[in-house]
Amino acid sequence: MSAKAISEQTGKDFLYKHICTTAAIQNRFCYANVTAETDWKRLVQDHPWLLTERLVVKPDQLIKRRGKLGLVGVNLDLEGVKEWLQTRLMKETTVGKAKGILKNFLIEPFVAHKQEEEFYVCIYATREGDYMLFHHEGGVDVGDVDSKALKLLVGVDEKISADTVKSQLLTHAPADKKEMLISFLVGLFNMYEDLYFTYLEINPLVVTKDGVYVLDMAAKIDATADYLCKAKWGDVEFPPPFGREAYPEEAYIADLDAKSGASLKLTLLNPRGRIWTMVAGGGASVVYSDTICDLGGVNELANYGEYSGAPSEQQTYDYAKTILSLMTREKHPNGKVLIIGGSIANFTNVAATFKGIVRAIKDYQDPLKEHEVTIFVRRGGPNYQEGLRVMGEVGKTTGIPIHVFGTETHMTAIVGMALGHRPIATQPRVAAHTANFLLNTSGGTTTPASSRSASFSEVKTGCKWDHTPTSRQ
Repeated sequence: MSAKAISEQTGKDFLYKHICTTAAIQNRFCYANVTAETDWKRLVQDHPWLLTERLVVKPDQLIKRRGKLGLVGVNLDLEGVKEWLQTRLMKETTVGKAKGILKNFLIEPFVAHKQEEEFYVCIYATREGDYMLFHHEGGVDVGDVDSKALKLLVGVDEKISADTVKSQLLTHAPADKKEMLISFLVGLFNMYEDLYFTYLEINPLVVTKDGVYVLDMAAKIDATADYLCKAKWGDVEFPPPFGREAYPEEAYIADLDAKSGASLKLTLLNPRGRIWTMVAGGGASVVYSDTICDLGGVNELANYGEYSGAPSEQQTYDYAKTILSLMTREKHPNGKVLIIGGSIANFTNVAATFKGIVRAIKDYQDPLKEHEVTIFVRRGGPNYQEGLRVMGEVGKTTGIPIHVFGTETHMTAIVGMALGHRPIATQPRVAAHTANFLLNTSGGTTTPASSRSASFSEVKTGCKWDHTPTSRQ
């Protein structure tokens, strides 16, 4: 599962199109999107209700608690919306620790209602099934819904029913609204399952004598279900979290990933950071990122991603050159480090993937030296010895400091070396496991030592530090 957040507009569009309920859902498709490029005359032509309705305006950029942050304009006419936007559209704002530009807004009809007509509903996925939470009081001051809300677990192979919704979720709901709520909640859950949502929250859900109004909505969908839901989803955009821009390089790698049987992922966290990673394997990418953060490098971690699933030499070259291009755009006063890490591969040809990385390093050797980039490599798996050899040779021929380690070195040990927390090993200890097994052809009784006993770095310190792997480095 790859749970990715979608915009409020996309989530409501899914709901209005695909929910099946007898409840009268009001204001279907009554929303207008506003950016810096919006032509207001055209917008009014497309949405004539903007001239006749009282309006609500708010940013649609995955921002939580917009009401408490003063980011919701309520009960305005169109001129009031324009005036409200003048001080906010394309302006930088801070939400928690994140700073970002407010650039995408949503305008909807204002719904006059009473406090007792507001409800809270949330559905989210867990290993044992999907939980539906309902609270008879909603709105910005709903508080700790985890402790307040009533919960209903619908198991993986189970179906939701009107009776269980009524008995387990609506015990405190007003009697005159129960039938409408039952129909809406059952339809909402079925749509949630059918469209492969992983999270769906509506707060507040307003229920009046006229019907149901979905005022604020947050949602995530399982992006890996695209091949199942393409006809219903259409072309879904996954906006970046507030405070982080969407980069064309991320879209480029995503396109490569979509066209490949391998897995190629890239997320830019801090393009000005000095610590860059090129990690083989989804699990390894988490381990390396966690170790970097654990060793104090969280503010300098530039990217997160992985390449795995036996990518070809060309695919790895395309992935590597993208990362090298990004990391050589701005200099860092302390230079930069590139961690090319991974555990012991099962079936990926390490030599083939490393040849792709080597080609990229050769192409970017001048920028890499100009930006004082030091590279640390650790890998194991099929043909890893050849992969390490070519990686070491490119360090010698280009003059780029490349420190290369195999299975004799703990996979996260190179993080401590790269961040300066431990000396760079020049004589790694021979690993005592089958990944480094050498056949004994001499007739002796002992296993011969590895032929490679040192880092391929050009820097020779003479250090005879013996690396002793630990469980957390």
